[in-house]
Amino acid sequence: MVVVHHLNLSRSQRIVWLLEELALPYEVKLYERDPQTLLAPVALRAVHPLGKSPVITDGELTLAESGAIIEHLVEQAGSALAPAVGSPDRARYLYWMHYAEGSLMPPLLVNLIFERMGKARVPFFIKPIMRRIAAQGQAAVTVPQLKRHADFIESELAMRPWFAGETFSAADIQMSYPLQALQGRVGIAGQPLIQSWLGRIQDRPAYQRAQQRSGEFGVPMFPD
Repeated sequence: MVVVHHLNLSRSQRIVWLLEELALPYEVKLYERDPQTLLAPVALRAVHPLGKSPVITDGELTLAESGAIIEHLVEQAGSALAPAVGSPDRARYLYWMHYAEGSLMPPLLVNLIFERMGKARVPFFIKPIMRRIAAQGQAAVTVPQLKRHADFIESELAMRPWFAGETFSAADIQMSYPLQALQGRVGIAGQPLIQSWLGRIQDRPAYQRAQQRSGEFGVPMFPD
Protein backbone atom coordinates (compact mmCIF):
# COMPACT_ATOMS: atom_id res chain seq x y z
CA MET A 1 0.00 0.00 0.00
CA VAL A 2 1.16 3.54 -0.75
CA VAL A 3 2.02 5.61 2.31
CA VAL A 4 1.97 9.38 1.84
CA HIS A 5 4.23 11.18 4.28
CA HIS A 6 2.12 14.31 4.40
CA LEU A 7 3.44 17.60 5.77
CA ASN A 8 0.77 20.16 6.56
CA LEU A 9 0.48 23.05 4.08
CA SER A 10 2.84 21.51 1.57
CA ARG A 11 3.07 20.05 -1.90
CA SER A 12 2.07 16.65 -0.54
CA GLN A 13 -1.59 17.68 -0.60
CA ARG A 14 -1.42 17.10 -4.37
CA ILE A 15 -0.44 13.47 -3.83
CA VAL A 16 -3.34 12.75 -1.47
CA TRP A 17 -5.70 14.31 -4.01
CA LEU A 18 -4.20 12.26 -6.86
CA LEU A 19 -4.66 9.02 -4.93
CA GLU A 20 -8.30 9.90 -4.36
CA GLU A 21 -8.75 10.56 -8.08
CA LEU A 22 -7.12 7.22 -8.88
CA ALA A 23 -9.18 5.40 -6.22
CA LEU A 24 -6.04 3.65 -4.99
CA PRO A 25 -5.71 2.43 -1.40
CA TYR A 26 -3.29 4.52 0.63
CA GLU A 27 -2.34 5.58 4.11
CA VAL A 28 -1.54 9.11 5.27
CA LYS A 29 1.18 9.67 7.85
CA LEU A 30 0.92 13.23 9.12
CA TYR A 31 3.85 15.50 10.00
CA GLU A 32 3.57 18.96 11.51
CA ARG A 33 5.86 21.91 10.90
CA ASP A 34 7.92 23.31 13.74
CA PRO A 35 5.74 26.11 15.15
CA GLN A 36 8.71 28.46 15.48
CA THR A 37 10.71 27.86 12.30
CA LEU A 38 7.84 26.51 10.13
CA LEU A 39 10.30 23.92 8.82
CA ALA A 40 9.57 20.24 8.27
CA PRO A 41 10.30 18.02 11.28
CA VAL A 42 13.51 16.05 11.49
CA ALA A 43 11.40 12.86 11.50
CA LEU A 44 10.93 13.21 7.74
CA ARG A 45 14.67 12.58 7.28
CA ALA A 46 14.10 9.04 8.46
CA VAL A 47 11.94 8.56 5.37
CA HIS A 48 14.10 10.46 2.85
CA PRO A 49 17.55 12.00 3.52
CA LEU A 50 16.45 15.47 2.38
CA GLY A 51 13.56 15.54 4.85
CA LYS A 52 11.22 17.18 2.37
CA SER A 53 7.62 16.65 1.40
CA PRO A 54 6.08 15.07 -0.59
CA VAL A 55 7.57 11.66 -0.24
CA ILE A 56 5.86 8.30 -0.54
CA THR A 57 6.76 4.74 0.30
CA ASP A 58 5.31 2.08 -1.98
CA GLY A 59 6.51 -1.34 -0.92
CA GLU A 60 10.30 -1.17 -1.02
CA LEU A 61 10.26 2.04 -3.07
CA THR A 62 10.78 5.43 -1.47
CA LEU A 63 10.09 8.26 -3.89
CA ALA A 64 10.25 12.04 -3.53
CA GLU A 65 9.50 14.96 -5.90
CA SER A 66 5.92 15.78 -6.86
CA GLY A 67 6.30 15.21 -10.58
CA ALA A 68 8.06 11.87 -10.17
CA ILE A 69 5.48 10.66 -7.64
CA ILE A 70 2.56 11.72 -9.84
CA GLU A 71 4.00 10.04 -12.94
CA HIS A 72 4.77 6.87 -10.98
CA LEU A 73 1.28 6.58 -9.51
CA VAL A 74 -0.53 7.42 -12.75
CA GLU A 75 1.57 4.85 -14.61
CA GLN A 76 1.03 2.19 -11.95
CA ALA A 77 -2.73 2.77 -12.09
CA GLY A 78 -2.87 2.74 -15.89
CA SER A 79 -4.95 5.86 -15.54
CA ALA A 80 -6.57 8.10 -18.11
CA LEU A 81 -5.29 11.04 -16.06
CA ALA A 82 -2.32 11.11 -18.46
CA PRO A 83 -2.96 11.53 -22.20
CA ALA A 84 -1.74 8.61 -24.27
CA VAL A 85 1.75 8.78 -25.76
CA GLY A 86 1.45 10.20 -29.27
CA SER A 87 -1.90 11.88 -28.62
CA PRO A 88 -2.29 15.61 -29.39
CA ASP A 89 -2.59 16.45 -25.68
CA ARG A 90 0.55 14.62 -24.59
CA ALA A 91 3.04 17.44 -25.24
CA ARG A 92 0.87 19.96 -23.39
CA TYR A 93 0.54 17.51 -20.50
CA LEU A 94 4.31 17.11 -20.24
CA TYR A 95 4.84 20.85 -20.51
CA TRP A 96 2.55 21.73 -17.59
CA MET A 97 3.83 18.85 -15.48
CA HIS A 98 7.31 20.40 -15.67
CA TYR A 99 6.29 24.07 -15.85
CA ALA A 100 4.65 23.97 -12.41
CA GLU A 101 7.89 23.39 -10.52
CA GLY A 102 10.43 24.43 -13.13
CA SER A 103 9.04 27.84 -14.13
CA LEU A 104 6.25 29.00 -11.82
CA MET A 105 7.48 27.93 -8.39
CA PRO A 106 10.93 29.65 -8.48
CA PRO A 107 9.60 33.26 -8.58
CA LEU A 108 6.98 32.34 -5.98
CA LEU A 109 9.73 31.10 -3.67
CA VAL A 110 11.88 34.18 -4.26
CA ASN A 111 8.84 36.33 -3.54
CA LEU A 112 8.36 34.44 -0.28
CA ILE A 113 11.99 35.05 0.65
CA PHE A 114 11.52 38.78 0.08
CA GLU A 115 8.39 38.70 2.27
CA ARG A 116 10.31 37.02 5.06
CA MET A 117 13.16 39.50 4.70
CA GLY A 118 10.71 42.35 5.22
CA LYS A 119 9.36 40.75 8.38
CA ALA A 120 12.64 39.42 9.78
CA ARG A 121 13.55 40.14 13.39
CA VAL A 122 16.60 42.37 13.12
CA PRO A 123 17.96 45.34 15.10
CA PHE A 124 15.62 48.34 14.75
CA PHE A 125 18.15 50.42 12.82
CA ILE A 126 18.48 47.71 10.15
CA LYS A 127 14.76 46.98 9.83
CA PRO A 128 13.94 49.90 7.47
CA ILE A 129 16.79 48.88 5.16
CA MET A 130 15.62 45.25 5.09
CA ARG A 131 12.05 46.30 4.37
CA ARG A 132 13.18 48.60 1.56
CA ILE A 133 15.32 45.89 -0.06
CA ALA A 134 12.47 43.38 0.19
CA ALA A 135 9.89 45.79 -1.24
CA GLN A 136 12.18 46.81 -4.10
CA GLY A 137 12.98 43.17 -4.88
CA GLN A 138 9.31 42.31 -5.10
CA ALA A 139 8.41 45.39 -7.13
CA ALA A 140 11.32 45.04 -9.57
CA VAL A 141 11.72 41.28 -9.84
CA THR A 142 9.12 38.84 -8.54
CA VAL A 143 5.80 40.67 -8.92
CA PRO A 144 6.37 41.57 -12.62
CA GLN A 145 7.50 37.99 -13.32
CA LEU A 146 4.47 36.52 -11.60
CA LYS A 147 2.16 38.90 -13.45
CA ARG A 148 3.61 37.63 -16.76
CA HIS A 149 3.09 34.06 -15.65
CA ALA A 150 -0.49 34.76 -14.59
CA ASP A 151 -1.29 36.44 -17.91
CA PHE A 152 0.28 33.55 -19.81
CA ILE A 153 -1.69 30.94 -17.87
CA GLU A 154 -4.89 32.94 -18.33
CA SER A 155 -4.33 32.99 -22.09
CA GLU A 156 -3.81 29.22 -22.13
CA LEU A 157 -7.00 28.56 -20.19
CA ALA A 158 -8.84 30.73 -22.71
CA MET A 159 -8.06 28.10 -25.35
CA ARG A 160 -8.98 24.96 -23.37
CA PRO A 161 -10.69 24.29 -20.01
CA TRP A 162 -7.94 22.09 -18.54
CA PHE A 163 -4.19 22.34 -18.83
CA ALA A 164 -3.64 19.34 -21.09
CA GLY A 165 -6.79 19.84 -23.16
CA GLU A 166 -10.51 19.22 -22.96
CA THR A 167 -10.36 16.81 -20.04
CA PHE A 168 -8.99 16.93 -16.51
CA SER A 169 -5.56 15.33 -16.09
CA ALA A 170 -2.74 14.90 -13.60
CA ALA A 171 -1.25 18.11 -15.03
CA ASP A 172 -4.10 19.98 -13.34
CA ILE A 173 -3.19 18.35 -10.05
CA GLN A 174 0.45 19.37 -10.52
CA MET A 175 -0.54 22.95 -11.34
CA SER A 176 -2.84 23.30 -8.34
CA TYR A 177 -0.17 24.02 -5.74
CA PRO A 178 1.60 26.94 -7.46
CA LEU A 179 -1.68 28.49 -8.59
CA GLN A 180 -3.10 28.36 -5.08
CA ALA A 181 0.16 29.89 -3.90
CA LEU A 182 -0.13 32.61 -6.54
CA GLN A 183 -3.69 33.33 -5.46
CA GLY A 184 -2.78 33.46 -1.78
CA ARG A 185 0.51 35.32 -1.94
CA VAL A 186 0.17 37.72 -4.87
CA GLY A 187 -3.45 37.63 -6.02
CA ILE A 188 -5.24 36.77 -9.26
CA ALA A 189 -7.96 39.42 -9.32
CA GLY A 190 -7.31 40.08 -13.02
CA GLN A 191 -7.40 36.42 -14.05
CA PRO A 192 -11.04 35.19 -14.02
CA LEU A 193 -10.23 31.98 -15.89
CA ILE A 194 -7.66 30.96 -13.29
CA GLN A 195 -10.20 31.75 -10.60
CA SER A 196 -12.79 29.60 -12.39
CA TRP A 197 -10.29 26.75 -12.77
CA LEU A 198 -9.46 26.88 -9.06
CA GLY A 199 -13.15 26.73 -8.23
CA ARG A 200 -13.64 23.71 -10.48
CA ILE A 201 -10.81 21.70 -8.99
CA GLN A 202 -12.00 22.46 -5.46
CA ASP A 203 -15.49 21.25 -6.41
CA ARG A 204 -14.20 17.83 -7.44
CA PRO A 205 -15.33 15.10 -5.02
CA ALA A 206 -11.82 13.59 -4.93
CA TYR A 207 -10.34 16.96 -3.93
CA GLN A 208 -12.85 17.27 -1.11
CA ARG A 209 -12.22 13.71 0.07
CA ALA A 210 -8.48 14.42 0.07
CA GLN A 211 -9.04 17.44 2.30
CA GLN A 212 -10.98 15.33 4.76
CA ARG A 213 -8.42 12.55 4.68
CA SER A 214 -5.28 14.64 5.06
CA GLY A 215 -6.66 16.96 7.71
CA GLU A 216 -5.64 20.27 6.16
CA PHE A 217 -5.49 21.94 2.78
CA GLY A 218 -4.73 25.61 2.70
CA VAL A 219 -2.85 28.40 1.06
CA PRO A 220 0.66 27.06 0.41
CA MET A 221 3.18 29.42 1.94
CA PHE A 222 6.28 27.33 2.47
CA PRO A 223 9.14 26.02 0.33
CA ASP A 224 8.83 22.31 1.19
